[in-house]
Amino acid sequence: MNKNKENRDNTPSKSDKKDALVIADMVKNGYYSFTRNTPETFEELRVFLSNRDSVVTRLVSAKNQIHRWVDVVFPELRQVFKNIMCIGSLATLRLFPTPEELCELQPQDILRGWKSLMKRHSGDRKARALISLACRSVGSKQATHAYKLHLKQLLDEYDLACLQLQTVETEIVAVLDRIPFAESMLAVKGISAISLAGILGEAGDLSGFVHGNALLRHAGLNLAEASSGKWIGQMKISKRGRSRLRRFIFMMTMSLVANNPEFKAMHAYNVQIKKIKKMRSIMKLCGKLARILVGMARSGEAYNPPKTLPIQLAA
Repeated sequence: MNKNKENRDNTPSKSDKKDALVIADMVKNGYYSFTRNTPETFEELRVFLSNRDSVVTRLVSAKNQIHRWVDVVFPELRQVFKNIMCIGSLATLRLFPTPEELCELQPQDILRGWKSLMKRHSGDRKARALISLACRSVGSKQATHAYKLHLKQLLDEYDLACLQLQTVETEIVAVLDRIPFAESMLAVKGISAISLAGILGEAGDLSGFVHGNALLRHAGLNLAEASSGKWIGQMKISKRGRSRLRRFIFMMTMSLVANNPEFKAMHAYNVQIKKIKKMRSIMKLCGKLARILVGMARSGEAYNPPKTLPIQLAA
């Protein structure tokens, strides 16, 4: 509506009378689209995926802040544990967070602490290396109490986010079990429950789409051209749709190209034989994926690999 209001009098002015006239003109000319009713099951998926996104954001933030804490207070910990977020590293941060505490301990004390939190601990060699590095640490030795409190809160936030992520993903899988065609889609190698739930949550019931191209338009992945006279512009995706739906379709396509034999073969054919750029091939396969998903939802048939491949590859 905001883009149409200037067509009436060529001014950006806005009033109740002008809004009514603009809306009447749009309805008269058919410049509108019908809303699609979303069944409750698909609405639940959309809410769960939105919740999951916020939980993942908090989880990544907590991880990044724990990495920063280690860099400031005990950077030598990375020499013992290559992955700071591994079980052994987190157990060490929970039990002996500062180098000063480690310097006062014996290897047996560290092993005893690890056994209280882990079934399989890191061993005596790492315990000795931890004490040796802690005694000559270059980390900050000021405001120890404040740093310990900060770390405790970060670990609590990390634990809470992990628990919430596990809970919401369990709910997502339970909702997918109630959708008839979801089982056959999950049987396709390369399609995960989260990516499928993201597409179904944003697009709704795929059987309501006439063709896969309608799903692409809903996501804003349809091609748009800007040309005038002899000048011909590049074909680009319109991005006039749901951004999260675009993200999940793209993520699923990347997963299929990496894990699914048919999509891997089509991507190789596009890049090596047809000399298409890699990203353009990925976007082309996004369209292929949309048509497959809509076709499976409408027909209720299982995934058929030979029908997926083009004639050149199927021969």
